[in-house]
Order: sequence, then C-alpha cells, then structure tokens
Amino acid sequence: MYTPKAFESNELATLHADIHRSGLATLVSVTGNGLVATHLPLLLDETQGPYGTLSGHVSLANSQWRESSGPVEALAIFLGVDAYVSPSWYPAKQETGRVVPTWNYAAIHAYGCPVFFQDAERLRALVDRLTDKHEAQFERPWKTTDAPPNYIDSQLKAIVGFEMQITRLEGKLKFNQNRSAEDRQGVIHALQKSSGDKDRQVAVLMERLEADRPGK
Repeated sequence: MYTPKAFESNELATLHADIHRSGLATLVSVTGNGLVATHLPLLLDETQGPYGTLSGHVSLANSQWRESSGPVEALAIFLGVDAYVSPSWYPAKQETGRVVPTWNYAAIHAYGCPVFFQDAERLRALVDRLTDKHEAQFERPWKTTDAPPNYIDSQLKAIVGFEMQITRLEGKLKFNQNRSAEDRQGVIHALQKSSGDKDRQVAVLMERLEADRPGK
C-alpha cells in the first residue's frame, strides 16, 4: 500500500483494535485466472503469530480457495471511515488558490498465506465465533443452535474455512495530516455540519488525531 510517512499507522494494538471493529473485509489472491477477490467478515486472533492470525470462510463453489492453496500470498483489506474533502473547505483556497480535492480514509492491509480446511467441527466453531461477534449488538442474539441441526450441517458442507497468519501488516490514516492546522480545522468544521453519518464520523476521528498530535 502506498503510504506517505505522514499517513502511516504502525501501532500494533491500534491496528488490531481497528480490525476487531471492522465489518466486511476483502480477501484478494493471485490465481491461475488472475486476481480474485472475495468480500467476507474475518476474525482476528492477535495471540497467534507476530501480527496475529485471521480466519474466515468462503463458499465451496468459490474457486478462489482451490487456486490459492499452498504458499500463495493473499491480501486482506479492511476499510474504515472515509469522506470526500472539497478544496473549498481549506482557508488556503482564499489565500493562494493552490488546493485540490482529496479523499480522507482509513485502511489496513494484512498479508499472509491462507490455509484452507473443511473439517466440520472446526468449521462449526468458526461459524459460531463469527455469529457471536456480529450478533452481540442485539438484545436477543441469534445462535446457530436456533436453526435445525440438519440445516446447519448442510450449510457447513457448502463452505470452506481458512486461517491466515499475518506476515505483514500495514495501516494508513489519511486525514489531511500533510496540510496546515488551519486547513485541517476547516475540513473538520465542514464535515461536522454534513448530513452524512460517515462524514461526521470522519470529523470525530480527525478531532481525535488533532488532540493526539505532538505538542497538544
């Protein structure tokens, strides 16, 4: 991932926390038919390996797992909040006019070699963990035991699980750190007034980054 120094995010605990908070990820790998990507939720076990281990599952009918077995490096992409930034929000527009649009965003790239498996009990445990994570927000969480056992068994036969120990982890926070404090505040104020939830979330994150800046 192209990451200028100003946008680097290298703190392992922070990257792990952001992965835990993530929803949908994208698993990309090189196959005999070129690049293939699958969008899926992933779990992170930060205790396994120097950067942690990701796990998830794909459809049995998805050829990506057959063509990505063995020592083939894959990439898992996690995206955070993002927002368009208008050049009109920068005070520098009035001063010099030397401004252009950009996009603010957070992203994490995790690299490794996925190892696929079809063991039914191992798949069941994986699906249970994924379900528990994403159902935890609800007052009455759904569990796999709420469905008929033979139905769950049939569903497990239609998926393939995988684990991918992370060998390289890159984080990027691109939120106008390369602009002046005045320009950053101009962006924050504009995003705070936006009607879009994501825009306001970006404003909150930018305020937090401002508070954490050296000298604050």
